[in-house]
Amino acid sequence: MKLLATRHRASLHLAPATPAPPDASHPGPSRTGPSRTAVSAADLGLLLLRMTFGLLLAGHGAQKLFGLFGGHGLTATGKGFAQLGYHPGTFFAGLAGASEFLGGLGLAVGLLTPLAAAAVIGVMINAMIVTAPNGLWETDGGMEYPLCVAVVAITVAAVGAGRLALDRLFRRRDGGLPEAAFALGLGGISAAIVLAV
Repeated sequence: MKLLATRHRASLHLAPATPAPPDASHPGPSRTGPSRTAVSAADLGLLLLRMTFGLLLAGHGAQKLFGLFGGHGLTATGKGFAQLGYHPGTFFAGLAGASEFLGGLGLAVGLLTPLAAAAVIGVMINAMIVTAPNGLWETDGGMEYPLCVAVVAITVAAVGAGRLALDRLFRRRDGGLPEAAFALGLGGISAAIVLAV
């Protein structure tokens, strides 16, 4: 009996130690994922994408509206729009310029992202229709550029503007299929109205 007790005690000392269960009161890394306050690489990537496309697009709008960055301004741009069949040319040039400028700024700062994306998509649908007869590639005057910009806008609406955006202050801030559908639908309707006039 004494021998049995000695062997039992020895086996207890040789058994591998079992890790203690995590203590809920001890702070440590989350097992459910990254911290809610941490900025991820995806947030930084979205910020870079939004700022690049948004600010460049706002610059295109400023060229049309104000003649900035080597643009021709509203009057000259309006004459170009009239030659493309948009009458009155100055009105439609102003509408396109305002949509690019405000939509681009909205995407850049991530404010009202689905609405900003809709403004951009509407202009880009019109630009695609104007350039489609020239084919796809920009080198031939084709629709490559407006297609890419429209796809970026709908993608940002779908995935959301990320943590580094002003939309973080609002309830529906994370994007999704309803936001993407809203952006595409409103952009398509506005493009159809412009083309019908």
